[in-house]
Amino acid sequence: MYTEFYGLTGEPFLLTPDHHFYFDSTVHSQAMAHLTYGLSRGEGFIVITGEVGAGKTTLVKHLLSTIDGEKVIAAHVVTTLLAGSELLRLVAAAFGIKDIPVDKGSMLLRLQRFFESTYKSGRRALLIVDEAQNLSIETLEELRMLSNFQVGNQAPFQSFLVGQPQFRDIIADPALEQLRQRVIASYHLGPMSRDECGDYLPHRLKHVGWHNDPAFEQSAVDAVYDHTGGIPRQINTLCNRLLLLGFLDNLHRFTGDDVNKVAADLRAENAARGKSDVAPYYGSGGYEGRSVASTDLEHRVQELEKRFSRQDKSLRQIASAFYELLGLSRPDSQSRS
Repeated sequence: MYTEFYGLTGEPFLLTPDHHFYFDSTVHSQAMAHLTYGLSRGEGFIVITGEVGAGKTTLVKHLLSTIDGEKVIAAHVVTTLLAGSELLRLVAAAFGIKDIPVDKGSMLLRLQRFFESTYKSGRRALLIVDEAQNLSIETLEELRMLSNFQVGNQAPFQSFLVGQPQFRDIIADPALEQLRQRVIASYHLGPMSRDECGDYLPHRLKHVGWHNDPAFEQSAVDAVYDHTGGIPRQINTLCNRLLLLGFLDNLHRFTGDDVNKVAADLRAENAARGKSDVAPYYGSGGYEGRSVASTDLEHRVQELEKRFSRQDKSLRQIASAFYELLGLSRPDSQSRS
């Protein structure tokens, strides 16, 4: 709804990771530097961690969009709670290997031959494991074993492990000492700064044809940062709802009060669902919020849809009376006959 109201070509604050919206903040730039450094080394493990919604998957997708396919064949897998053999099968499928053997030994042999043939063709194999915090110690050991493959003195295969902060505790386990010795770089992706939050909003909006409508007062930008702590996904959640509010209230300029109103609404909804991970308040002293019903915006959208439905029904009745007055049959009745 609000895209047409503001003349946008799409929704600027979708939650689905999209590398076209990649924002090169200080922390994301440093994370990319670690990943590209790893690519240049061509061996070992790179570990990237970050809070939920920090932009890890968008970072990975951005990296994949920059990789030279003539030099690197990359596979991106998102893990759940997998056993070691299940992960090996997932890795093989991600690299496009067909007729994957059932037993673990044959799978390892098939992967080794794939890595060797890839290397001899002038390319290296890169595996990016997303949500790495879901991997068990045994499964991580299977990945470490894959890194043992060599062609001469060269490694044909390397892994980037991307996960939530608890992944650092997992790889600190004494049983993973050999894996840690092969980690050549590690970085924790933190939140954006207040100034970067102010740049992030127009960055997203300009990708969908924004021409300063709606406008954001500095108080609105500050409120967005205060309520999200500079975490991209939380900014997207808050601003998506803010644009909906603007459409419903015919707003073309947002203030801090508008942002506070939406943030309070989101907190009320999350409290009703027993959640507290969307649009918390990060500013000093806390925020009591306004007395806003959790379903306020949803109710108003429903009322708007009902209004459109009533208007459509009235127009149809007027058209029917018009055709009857002229003694004509309606076009839709002709199409049904």
